[in-house]
Amino acid sequence: MQRPETKARARALQLLYAWELSGRPSIERVVARLAMSSGRAPEGFDRGADLAARAIAGLPEFDRQVASAAEHWRLERVGVVERNILRLALAELAEGATPPRVVIDEAVKLAHWFAGAKAPAFVNGVLDAVARESGAL
Repeated sequence: MQRPETKARARALQLLYAWELSGRPSIERVVARLAMSSGRAPEGFDRGADLAARAIAGLPEFDRQVASAAEHWRLERVGVVERNILRLALAELAEGATPPRVVIDEAVKLAHWFAGAKAPAFVNGVLDAVARESGAL
């Protein structure tokens, strides 16, 4: 059984994925569209939607941090799923409510679930570098 926090992170990743693939509309529009597609009326923001909104709000800074920490990788070459896992983790690190090691572990777990075989190591390396550079670790 998954913890509620883990479910919220997975939902946030799904929302960000839908947001990016649908041309980056407002996150409210993505939340409503996904709710309607599952036959439910939109209920407003939950923790997953809130985390996705935070990732979008900090997008320029988070992308800069990823580009800086991902040695030999241009941001455009990073897969959509991996890029959004990194954005979510950086939003959570910036929030400061969850210990950095937990944020990194959860991001690696998402990479195992939703991305390719090499993604967990990549996500771990980038987040570790960003967290060390910022003094969080």
